[in-house]
Amino acid sequence: MEFGLFVQGYVPERRRRADPEAEHHALLEETEYVIQADRSGFKYAWASEHHFLEEYSHLSANDVFLGYLAHATERIHLGSGIFNPLPQVNHPVKVAEKVAMLDHLSGGRFEFGSGRGAGSHEILGFIPGVTDMNHTKEIWEETIGEFARMWLQDEYPGFDGRHWSLPPRKVLPKPYGPGHPAMWYAAGSPPSYAMAGEKGLGVLGFSIQKVSDMEWVLDSYKTAVERAEPVGGFVNDNVMVTSTAICAETHAKAVEIAVGGGLNYLQSLLFRYHDTFPRPDGIPEWPELLPDYTEEIIELLIAEELMICGDPDEVFRQCKRWEQAGADQLSFGLPIGIGYEDTMNTIKLIGEHVIPKIDTDPVHRTTRFRRTAAR
Repeated sequence: MEFGLFVQGYVPERRRRADPEAEHHALLEETEYVIQADRSGFKYAWASEHHFLEEYSHLSANDVFLGYLAHATERIHLGSGIFNPLPQVNHPVKVAEKVAMLDHLSGGRFEFGSGRGAGSHEILGFIPGVTDMNHTKEIWEETIGEFARMWLQDEYPGFDGRHWSLPPRKVLPKPYGPGHPAMWYAAGSPPSYAMAGEKGLGVLGFSIQKVSDMEWVLDSYKTAVERAEPVGGFVNDNVMVTSTAICAETHAKAVEIAVGGGLNYLQSLLFRYHDTFPRPDGIPEWPELLPDYTEEIIELLIAEELMICGDPDEVFRQCKRWEQAGADQLSFGLPIGIGYEDTMNTIKLIGEHVIPKIDTDPVHRTTRFRRTAAR
């Protein structure tokens, strides 16, 4: 199992009350988290693309963000988590151009994650009047198969679909080196995993709550990917899952950090905006918040395998459970409100004590797929 980091420009109100430049500091700090993750042996860093989601995610221009990181990092793969290819949000040709450009700037380290947006608040900003959020699925499915053609054909023969069109054109630049970057789909509900597998796409899994949920969802994906008709140049047989992670020198310190991190607020914001996600029982409607997380609640979340938290040995065992359940990649959603120093310490401790014991392959899984397809 490989390891990644996921950043999203989290700027909670309590931070803005304490710091008039909170947005600026948050965005720059998140570049430092990725740079440290690169030094600490993480293989992937994912940056969100969200629009209009106040507090939850101010990272809208993630192509600019990732372009900076392409120069500031050396080994870590940089991924769009996501680029939204709906033509009402980003013209598909411009998405293809951005992917290829970032592949050049990173020296072949780019990962193309796509998706349909976070929910009604985001989607209705670009497609007013939509009453059925599944409408965006039709637009995405019309578009996703065109990217490999734009990258791999000398001249793209053009496209005339229901939702966008383009005359024959040379789409430039082409990706760096052989083939094209691995393609992923951000899955917000379990049925999306099988759909991604059938198209040969890796999954950016943001809907799995606990380790025990992994096994049946993974089974549906792996069954589907075996019969994949890939929309890209190769099958990216990959499931990434995200989890909260707090690692400190002692268990007591990690729990103390978690209690003070305002995790209930971030979780409440998630279900405020991601209204297409399955809503677990007990999650209140915004603006009502989940109760503050006490030490007892944190211990329960750890016991129920709903968060990774503890000293390095504990975190190793918790990560090992995800590997045993079949995850190909485990990414940690950082920051989560626990502060700069504690976030950096978490990255460093996991890099020193956890990753070397689990991820012993020096080559990225997606690099192997891309190289094999090129041969």
